[in-house]
Amino acid sequence: MELNEGIAVIEAIMFAYGEPISIDRLAEASQIDRDTTAKLVSQLERRYNVQGSGLRIIRLDNTFQISTRPEAAPYIKAALDNYRQTPLSQAAMECLAIIAYNQPVTKGFVEQIRGIDSSSVVNTLADRGLVEEAGRLELPGRPVAYRTTDTFLRCFGIASLADLPPLPTAEGQMSLDEMDQQEIDSFGEQLAGQVNIDGEE
Repeated sequence: MELNEGIAVIEAIMFAYGEPISIDRLAEASQIDRDTTAKLVSQLERRYNVQGSGLRIIRLDNTFQISTRPEAAPYIKAALDNYRQTPLSQAAMECLAIIAYNQPVTKGFVEQIRGIDSSSVVNTLADRGLVEEAGRLELPGRPVAYRTTDTFLRCFGIASLADLPPLPTAEGQMSLDEMDQQEIDSFGEQLAGQVNIDGEE
């Protein structure tokens, strides 16, 4: 694999992962040896700095994450303020329904149900204050678990999670096997009809 291709692969993985990631995990995902992976991360960091990019790589303990530069914060805030006023997408509604009925859950759990990468969608829900981190699970890689927030309850017009529409199962519980795409769509439609992102009645 050529240098530029390797850097592009590492950049793509870090961007899609959306959370701090270790060199070991990057190496495993990219199928590049660990030493070369570490060098590629350094090369990417140097490239961002030399090009005056709006992105940077931050180091957190032994992990790395792509982040925006502080100087761009006012412009990002302006863009996000406008973005938060737009309706949630169907994909976001699906993820929100999955999290609401199964919380706390990891991004991996959401992706297993939906069958596609959902990292950016969950990040969007977190940016809008509808879900939040609920700690890390004692599993390999210690993945972050997510739960809904008080903002979710307010926007959904309910006082607690007990007020969510009941699930169409005998026990009233949703399992990974029971929740099919039709149910996801149904719950997403319910959320789409009731959620008000601005919190207005």
